[in-house]
Amino acid sequence: MTFEDAVPGLRLLREPPAGQLRADLVAGVVLAAYLLPAGIGDASLAGLPPQAGLYSCLFAGLVFWLFCSSRQTAVTITSAISLVVGTSLAPLAHGDAARHAALASATALLVAALGLLAWLVKAGSLVSFISETVMTGFKAGVALFLASTQLPKLFGVPGSHGDFWERMGSFFAHLHQTNPASLTLGLVALALLVLGKLFLPNRPVSLVVLVAAIASVPLFGLASYQVALLGEVPQGLPVPGLPAVHVSDLNELLPLAMACFLLGAVETAAIGRMFSRKHGYRLDSNQELLALAAGNLAAGLGRGFPVSGGMSQSLVNESGGARTPLSGLWAAGLMLVVTVFLAGLLRDLPQPVLAAIVIMAVSSLLKVSELRRLWQFSRSEFAIAVAAIAGVLGSGLLRGVLIGAVISLVLLLRRAARPRTTELGRVPGTDFWADAVRHPENERLPDVFVFRCESALVYFNVEHVRDRFFERLAARGEEVKLAVFFLGLCPNVDRAGVEMLEELDEALRARGVGFRLAEARGEVRETLRRAGFEEHCFPVVANQPVATVVAGWRARPGGVRPEQVVVP
Repeated sequence: MTFEDAVPGLRLLREPPAGQLRADLVAGVVLAAYLLPAGIGDASLAGLPPQAGLYSCLFAGLVFWLFCSSRQTAVTITSAISLVVGTSLAPLAHGDAARHAALASATALLVAALGLLAWLVKAGSLVSFISETVMTGFKAGVALFLASTQLPKLFGVPGSHGDFWERMGSFFAHLHQTNPASLTLGLVALALLVLGKLFLPNRPVSLVVLVAAIASVPLFGLASYQVALLGEVPQGLPVPGLPAVHVSDLNELLPLAMACFLLGAVETAAIGRMFSRKHGYRLDSNQELLALAAGNLAAGLGRGFPVSGGMSQSLVNESGGARTPLSGLWAAGLMLVVTVFLAGLLRDLPQPVLAAIVIMAVSSLLKVSELRRLWQFSRSEFAIAVAAIAGVLGSGLLRGVLIGAVISLVLLLRRAARPRTTELGRVPGTDFWADAVRHPENERLPDVFVFRCESALVYFNVEHVRDRFFERLAARGEEVKLAVFFLGLCPNVDRAGVEMLEELDEALRARGVGFRLAEARGEVRETLRRAGFEEHCFPVVANQPVATVVAGWRARPGGVRPEQVVVP
């Protein structure tokens, strides 16, 4: 891998995509307007001052775009990581705010180290275990979960923490406290966003709505109507550097760092896959690990705490018109300017308008038609999607993905442990042998049984294959004198597979039935020879078709076992 491959953002600087810079700039402005309050708010969950969240988003955003392959993923602090950091560091800090902040920054640096290590060993491929079915359920659950976090802001009622059900329970309990001014402002903003999407696609409607909302506060005196505003944004920057922690602290922080890395890697990859499929480009999951490492390194050195790809932030970025990762750079640059010089300008940003932008962004994730197609296609696939939805709603974004991924893995292993097997018959008028179970017209020779397994022969499926072999053989009766194991669809065999084939040969020999292998490919043939199969059983002939095996058996000398005849 070249340096440019590892840092794809450099190509964007040298050769900026024509016609996309303006769209990315607008998306960056909208994203920055959302990152500022989100960063400030989530910092409190980590037990840190508001500026820590701001610094995390700012410094991570300045470098994340250089390394990521996703074009819409936005790096930020998340509620899940913030809660883990806050609850884990409180006992270690013993009430010392400075030590708490230093430990949080050190955790981000450890996450960066873990991300770099995962990138070096190419662990990004593990993300492939999150199936598209899981992603369908995950996106639907995310839409409902994020909507539950924004409804209180839209209606101007107190919010709460917890899962979807806790948030919605609290929302309905406080619904009688709805602020009419907040709800009206939020619904107007939502209506404008919907109209903009319908009649002005790919235009900076979100930015116009934000600017108009800020202007409306003094114009209509919305503060007097108790409309929640963003409020003061901390101003100024810290001096970057290593946190003041002891080497012994790193050992204590390692479990926390591993948890944060897992949270960040799974969510960042899930977001990237969602956008890459939607917009039709290739996502390099391993590259996302490097971007995550770079973002956490910058956040740790910038007095922040662990960061990750953020779902709601990324959706806001996409809905703002982001075409390339440069939108993240624009957002970070704007946050830098605001933090240093213009913090007061965002004081009057209404929270209901921000809620409307998020709700509009997540609305595209809930697609009932996809769930309906899954139901029609496969009940088990539909159950996986529902499990992912339930996991997101009941346990948060990460656990929803993990629950769905675990179910996918269980079903994958179940399928691998029970591969499809069938009996082959001769296609009439040819020497070609094909499935005789699905196509009964294919001829089964009275004295020949041909069995096919459509997978590798490995330790966790050989018992199932052995049982199916003898079941189908028993169904043929006593006339069978030759059993052929077709290996043409078997890519490899492990030691357990070799032993199973040896057991078949021994059991058939005791019954007076011949046993041969057909279509043994190179890797399978080499494995059988290394394991001593030819010494215990019979020579394995390369790529020998079923017709040749049967013809050789019929031409065998009298009294000689068919396994001992090698047909060239």
